[in-house]
Amino acid sequence: MILDTITNAHRYHCLGPGFVKAFEYLAQTDFHTLEKGKYEIDGTNLFAIVNEYDTVDPSGEQMEAHKKYIDIQYIVKGAELIGHDFLQQQTPSKAYSETEDYMLFGEKPAFFTRLDQQHFAIFFPTDLHMPNLRIDQPAAVKKVVIKLAV
Repeated sequence: MILDTITNAHRYHCLGPGFVKAFEYLAQTDFHTLEKGKYEIDGTNLFAIVNEYDTVDPSGEQMEAHKKYIDIQYIVKGAELIGHDFLQQQTPSKAYSETEDYMLFGEKPAFFTRLDQQHFAIFFPTDLHMPNLRIDQPAAVKKVVIKLAV
């Protein structure tokens, strides 16, 4: 996993052309006016999901992991906590869904990171993550999740 600010995105271009395209899309798009929804960048290889929600209490949430896509989660407005951990020998509480590309894990996160506006997190298939968590109280967040095919 990688946690950083969008001003440092250029440091991760070395991860490949998909990351370059993803960060260019984040830099060139006005997400404040963009509606919620799914936006194609490069077919099924690279797309964005724009979402708005109120953050939630972690007690009812589970960590997730993906196999087909890397997540680049970017905060447009607001702030949230993201719980995370390394995927090692944990047993899924919800088996992997090929069509939805996710599985769930009941373990509690080992780490929590606060993401503020213009922060991003990259979660690889070896990373468990629990996004959308409240800091103190529920709060409104607008976030973009870029899905990059592995």
